[in-house]
Amino acid sequence: MELKGKIAVITGASSGIGALTAHLLGQRGAIPVLLARSEDKLRAAAERITGEYGLYRCDVSNSGEVEETIAKIIAKYGRIDILLNNAGFGRFADFIEMPVEEFGEMMNVNYMGVVRCTKAAVPHMLERGRGQIVNVASMAGKIGTARSAAYTASKHAVLGFTNALRQELRYSGITVSAVNPGPIETEFFKLADPSGDYIKNVGGFMMTPQYVAERIVKLIEKDKEELDLPRLAAAGIRLYGLFPRLADKLTYKMLNRK
Repeated sequence: MELKGKIAVITGASSGIGALTAHLLGQRGAIPVLLARSEDKLRAAAERITGEYGLYRCDVSNSGEVEETIAKIIAKYGRIDILLNNAGFGRFADFIEMPVEEFGEMMNVNYMGVVRCTKAAVPHMLERGRGQIVNVASMAGKIGTARSAAYTASKHAVLGFTNALRQELRYSGITVSAVNPGPIETEFFKLADPSGDYIKNVGGFMMTPQYVAERIVKLIEKDKEELDLPRLAAAGIRLYGLFPRLADKLTYKMLNRK
């Protein structure tokens, strides 16, 4: 995909890989449209963007806000070429200790947020016969680990939704892509792992937000349908798919570091 002039809507764009991806897309001539709950943080993130951009305060857990925001974007720009569903959060805790309400909160933002934004944008893409939807899932969506049952379930849902929608829209001109990163050095862990223990345990596997954002932009440019990060983990995912129960036993100590 030639990015110059493309309208790229990015949720969770006030920090981390969302903000960095918006910056990189702007460098390539796209018009990033940043969405997040905090307008102040959005404005701070937008300071790095060169060229034209848009920003809208939007809570992806609120259907009314999502529909209203997408309608405003269509009214201003006339189209959405790229929808990057990046908004999400996680908390790590033993299943027995995590309240049921927190399962619902993660599912509402991480999964239903993707559904809401996609539902609002797809009719406009179908009308034009082209577009790309990029859903940021997680390695957790493919391999479950201890103390992340709620987060893992929400990302499993994102992947299932992405795979099914890809099949449904395969000949529509719309590409549906999934990005499945491992741990990234972002503010995500301030909430997910306040103790900092997990970050210490997986320091050697931690990716920089810049690296992940660059790979997301490449995925968009090449119209790829899936990206697993880091590369070593991608190989492990394939092995896990072939021998899931054996892989569970062999990788327990390495993966369960929360």
